[in-house]
Amino acid sequence: MNGYMLDHVIKDILTAVEPLQDDWAARFQIINELRDVVQSIEILRGATIDPFGSFVSNLFSRWGDLDISVQLHNGSYVSTAGKKLKQSLLKDVQKALRKKGGWYKLQLIAHARVPILKIENIQHNISCDISIDNLVGQIKSKILLWLNDIDGRFHDMVMLVKEWAKAHDINNPKQGTFNSYSLSLLVIFHLQTCSPAIFPPLKDIYPGNVADNLKGVRAEVEQEIAQTCAANIARFKSRTVNKSSLSDLFISFLARFSDLSSKASELGICPYTGQWLEIESNMRWLPKTYTIFIEDPFEQPANTARGINARQLMKISEAFQSTHFRLTSAHLHPNYILNDLARPQVSQLIIKSSGSASVPAFNIGNYPPIRPQFHQARVTHSRPYIQHQFQNNAPRFTMGNSPSINAQVPRTGTTQSRPSVQHKPPNGVRVSNPNSSKVGEPSKPSRSSNGQGQQKWRPRFQRQVL
Repeated sequence: MNGYMLDHVIKDILTAVEPLQDDWAARFQIINELRDVVQSIEILRGATIDPFGSFVSNLFSRWGDLDISVQLHNGSYVSTAGKKLKQSLLKDVQKALRKKGGWYKLQLIAHARVPILKIENIQHNISCDISIDNLVGQIKSKILLWLNDIDGRFHDMVMLVKEWAKAHDINNPKQGTFNSYSLSLLVIFHLQTCSPAIFPPLKDIYPGNVADNLKGVRAEVEQEIAQTCAANIARFKSRTVNKSSLSDLFISFLARFSDLSSKASELGICPYTGQWLEIESNMRWLPKTYTIFIEDPFEQPANTARGINARQLMKISEAFQSTHFRLTSAHLHPNYILNDLARPQVSQLIIKSSGSASVPAFNIGNYPPIRPQFHQARVTHSRPYIQHQFQNNAPRFTMGNSPSINAQVPRTGTTQSRPSVQHKPPNGVRVSNPNSSKVGEPSKPSRSSNGQGQQKWRPRFQRQVL
């Protein structure tokens, strides 16, 4: 019975956090606004605005941040701006945004490994991280998207794990806990090491270091990476014999990392090989100066969890242990399931929305019937697609049997399939009520954009990926 309850609660959480049409539209509008600001800066004329991160990977929630790369014009070659130039250009962007208005919390983190300008959009309350020439971030994001083509449970597990981590306050790199990218890598690692394995080691998807290979003609580099990944993903697609439910995968995920605090002193997590590796015998990781090591499989030997401190690692392990104990307890009280897996505002959204539930199930104390019918139309969840950026005359490819990308905001539909990743609205589209209010906050007035007299954001080069 516990598994039955947990499966239904997980479905409700995934439905609640899935982006609405307005959430997609709001991000498209922000991308266009940032493009206009960047084009107003003389030194950045000709630069493009490219989103990456969870938005491109289709792993963002209704309240997810937006990552933006300002790609400098360097002809057909990969741009290689130095750190000082990136810092200077971000200062220019910061000044232009202040002058234009509509943004607040403008914070320049100039001395980070990757300089970032953090801003927040006043209208939509959406945080944005702006970087310069972050092509490696864009490629990482696309590969995470493509992994969905092997098994769609990857998307659901990442969304569930991120929500659970937020509920336990361990998805906040500012406070020394996981960033969302590290959590995604933990999910990948779990899918590699569960039995039978769902994902292969990532070296079997791309046998190289992406960051080292981003040199030369950009279109050719991206094409080589895309074709290599596509061919290898096709070998693993639909071959999994692991039929575990999401609840089973989540419980085994918790079990796998429950002793993380004790393992982390000797073992590092390596999604590239799909193995725990001894830190002392891995010369790439020495000297060991981190509390925990989760290697970036696309930018080796970078540690994606370098910001986690010892005190927070104990908190992280306790979160894994406590949730695993409660979900596997013979005396599990159903009232606790939702509260343990989701933040209060998400729980309240589910409870409020379930008032119109048309399919009765069971009651979890004060938690109304499962499978709510949300009052807002949601985007479809069919297989995620993304259009990639290449030279105008590059050949077109398709990953799997994915159709062409339409220049549209995702369509409405059921919650049973996954949204297409769209990266430009059509010319003249009217973004009506692109409101992405956070749960519990009043809706902000809508502001429509008819696209007349202004150029909408679109990828500079377009190609379907195989």
